[in-house]
Amino acid sequence: MVMPAGVSPILLPLVLLLCRVAPSGQEPAPVQLRLAGPRGPAGEGRLEVLYQGRWGTVCDDGFDFHAATVACRQLGYTAAITWTHSATYGQGEGPIWLDNVQCGGSEGSLAECIHNGWGTSDCHHGEDAGVVCSGQHLPGSSPQATTSGHLGEQVLGLSLEEVRLKPILARAKLSLPVMEGAVEVKHNGRWRQVCDAGWTRNNSRVVCGMLGFPREKHINTSFYRKLWNMKLKDPNSSLKTLSQKNSFWVHRVRCRGTEPHLARCPTQVAPPAPQQHACPRGMHAIVSCLPNPASQKGTGKGRSKTSPGKVLPVRLRAGTHAGEGRVEVLRHGQWGTVCDKQWDLAAASVVCRQLGYGTAKQALVGAQMGQGLGPIHMSEVRCTGHERSLGECRFQDAEQSGCRHETDAAVRCHMPHMDFQSQVRLVGGRSPEEGVVEVLVPVQGRLQWGTVCGAQWGLNEAMVVCRQLGLGFASHALQETWYWAGSPDAAQVVMSGVRCAGTEMALQQCQRHGPVHCPSGGGRFSAGVTCTTHAPDLVMNAQLVQETAYLEDRPLGLLYCAHEERCLSRSADHMQWPYGHRRLLRFSSQIHNLGRADFRPRMGRHAWTWHQCHRHFHSIEVFTHYDLLTLNGSKVAEGHKASFCLEDTNCPEGLQRRFACANFGEQGVSVGCWDTYRHDIDCQWIDITDVPPGSYTFQVVVNPKHEVAESDFSNNVMRCQCKYDGQRVWMHGCHTSDAYGADVVSDLERRERLANNLV
Repeated sequence: MVMPAGVSPILLPLVLLLCRVAPSGQEPAPVQLRLAGPRGPAGEGRLEVLYQGRWGTVCDDGFDFHAATVACRQLGYTAAITWTHSATYGQGEGPIWLDNVQCGGSEGSLAECIHNGWGTSDCHHGEDAGVVCSGQHLPGSSPQATTSGHLGEQVLGLSLEEVRLKPILARAKLSLPVMEGAVEVKHNGRWRQVCDAGWTRNNSRVVCGMLGFPREKHINTSFYRKLWNMKLKDPNSSLKTLSQKNSFWVHRVRCRGTEPHLARCPTQVAPPAPQQHACPRGMHAIVSCLPNPASQKGTGKGRSKTSPGKVLPVRLRAGTHAGEGRVEVLRHGQWGTVCDKQWDLAAASVVCRQLGYGTAKQALVGAQMGQGLGPIHMSEVRCTGHERSLGECRFQDAEQSGCRHETDAAVRCHMPHMDFQSQVRLVGGRSPEEGVVEVLVPVQGRLQWGTVCGAQWGLNEAMVVCRQLGLGFASHALQETWYWAGSPDAAQVVMSGVRCAGTEMALQQCQRHGPVHCPSGGGRFSAGVTCTTHAPDLVMNAQLVQETAYLEDRPLGLLYCAHEERCLSRSADHMQWPYGHRRLLRFSSQIHNLGRADFRPRMGRHAWTWHQCHRHFHSIEVFTHYDLLTLNGSKVAEGHKASFCLEDTNCPEGLQRRFACANFGEQGVSVGCWDTYRHDIDCQWIDITDVPPGSYTFQVVVNPKHEVAESDFSNNVMRCQCKYDGQRVWMHGCHTSDAYGADVVSDLERRERLANNLV
């Protein structure tokens, strides 16, 4: 490359960057912008550009707040509140006109910003950018979208961190989360009070929602009025000082109660005159919120809150953090997903509030929290925002909508500030996502940092630590950490015998020893974790098991290799080989990876086990457990399957198979793909030679020892009702452990017991 004359080598990267702007001497191409996507509050949507007579989209690569500011201004709004990525407002159509947009923020048009060139992009529509603009229109502008409101009102440009509740009572100042207090808004770098003149419960509802609480609570304002008047008479009162400084931000807020954020509520713009008191005869706006599950029980899994009357229970699955995940609803006794057609913040906020959280930060589309497996129950959900459950909203049955699991809807909810993150830290790792676990706990009346005993430390406990730190899922739980150096001030073991369910919000909420008792003594045996943003999630296809189950009487002469791998019942050891046969309950299994990361063996290929008889490597010695149980839960027969060939047997259309175990190839299951074990291969059975006729429960557990971390272990179990008459077998009611509601499962078990008693 020839360097331009007079250009310093130091400035060359800048020159090359500027080469992406429109050629010298030409004006940037005239373009129009519009906001598209699911109907929501005015001023937000997928950003679309009209160029050469065709509407197209903007890729989110390189897109930032400066670019959003330019776009919102060009659309006729005063400012940008935020921008969105990954087709938050749905995928567009047509060309992707702009990629790697870089703006300074002062440009008059998006076309004036640096970009790759019109139509030059390596993106797909799953990366379409969106914007959220503030609602006041510039004079003389005619934006594509308009905000509702009266003359003399605008929409506040606030972010979540700029609204808080300040406790008034001394006893409330030490407790978290703060659920009651004076509303404060950060304006021009200063915290200011909001006057209670004209304050409504709708305003309180919005404030509570954005702070992570489901609803507002009725509050006795007369008590605070008395407190206010008493404080104002006190010459040393901080309230009197604040009042004299005129620190109120008085603009009258008028929320409808359905807004996901106070920034979306219209408010009067005219400030009081300098000589006029900001809040004459008024006081702080006081808000009180109802607590949510995170602040009451400390659980990260959302459970539906039922109100009087029939509601559709909802839950969130596969989310990286608490209060987020794929939306699933329970209809007709079975859990299923929601199609993202017209999915918006109003519907997402109904889900979040129903689960006991605040309003929705994001309404996610395109299966961004992984794909479900099973029915899609709802499509084109339309909510006003006041509904108590998603079932009260208008929606279409997804069967007629043509939806697929690639369009599963998800949400991110506002969560209350609990300060859990400051109570744990990772030390000594190569990155902030790994290290020795150190916790802050009270020791002899004072808070002290210390380590956690590594004995019995597992993935459930590691999952809680990663969630507490906001680092996602655990990929490894380490019982020895001799290669990482802990903090000098945290050498003492302060926590041992930790047992977590895996859903707690903080390690301090898990069960543990009273007095610390660590057999290994800590040190190199201190607990450690490695965290990851995304994780796999394995789920068995229950329907395939039900359709392929059958019995086979297989001669012993064909079972030598299977016997070597302990795939037969123990009674086979005492038979006169090769004479006789074993009765096998055979079936096919199909294991889907519905997570957001590939499922890979925990050990590298150097540690795989070679089995000479079958002449293949086992990457995971026990990949599935197969059990036959009595209706009371006692085991009568068992089997297991080693992952001798963990691979992408099939993938959906458009996804490339990446793992194939032939010729000592890489093993794993890609995101969205599945691994199939056919009914006619060795060990794909339960040996029921010694089982008497009767009714049983057939159970399959995938990844039973939790050797490989997943985002969700609750769906690793599949169960069927099994009827065996001595000659034939019937398999029915097959379902993953989380596919049905508890009442349906109980009913299946009750019917099976009743049928067994009648035989």
